[in-house]
Amino acid sequence: MSELRPMDVGEILDGAFTMYQRHFGLLAQLGIAALWLPVALTTYIRLSGGEQSHLLLTLVTVVCQYFAGLVLTAGAIRVISDSYLGRAPRLGDALRLGTGKIWPLFLVGLGKGLVLGLCVAVVGVATAILVPALASAKVAAALTAVGLVAFGIWLVVVVACGYAVTTQVVVLEDLGSAFDAFTRSWELTKGSRRKIFSTALVAFFIFVLPTGVMSGVRDLVAARYPVVGQIAAVLAALLPIIMTPLLACVFTLMYYDLRVRREAFDLQVLGQQLGIV
Repeated sequence: MSELRPMDVGEILDGAFTMYQRHFGLLAQLGIAALWLPVALTTYIRLSGGEQSHLLLTLVTVVCQYFAGLVLTAGAIRVISDSYLGRAPRLGDALRLGTGKIWPLFLVGLGKGLVLGLCVAVVGVATAILVPALASAKVAAALTAVGLVAFGIWLVVVVACGYAVTTQVVVLEDLGSAFDAFTRSWELTKGSRRKIFSTALVAFFIFVLPTGVMSGVRDLVAARYPVVGQIAAVLAALLPIIMTPLLACVFTLMYYDLRVRREAFDLQVLGQQLGIV
């Protein structure tokens, strides 16, 4: 049984990699069970003309991948939590929890996207109004534009960090409404948003870098070496199966850290939330 305790950024990342490595086989099975259909569709699209040749199928694939990703993320959280409780994680338990939480996770994800989009829109409207109004003073207009862009980035980062653990809240806590996850996440992350940003930034690069490399290889060599390009396309389509659980490990350990620091969160509380003890 693992210990729930406060962790710094390095310990969260190290713990996430350790948890991921320990349960890699089960997490890979979970990824295949959740993502096999969108991965198969993505592979077909990329090997038969690309997205422009299959616009409708691409849209269907994106929707399928989004919902399958929710199931995979929630299931991975169950695997991690069972491991902390000293239980043997099981694929069936993970899939049941993932499918049972898919609707509230969708609502929260949609709400988060709308809030972040609204932040960008407000700054965009302000820029569109103020910069032309200052067109006669080029220096003032330039400074205003830079200031608004910087403010927009800061606002999006603050909101995103404030809502960083909404998924974990939905999966692990008993809420009156799915949208209560926003208030709950905002409260948990108070005073820790720089740490959350640092952790999320590292996790983002860990997730994006392999996908970017595979996509780059596909684009660079596809014309001269079609077979290599096809292999890279298939590998890029398969990456979410193994990378999505790693992100879930990072953010779940961050959620544990926040609750340990702010509340009397221990293994008994975790077990009660999962209906185990």
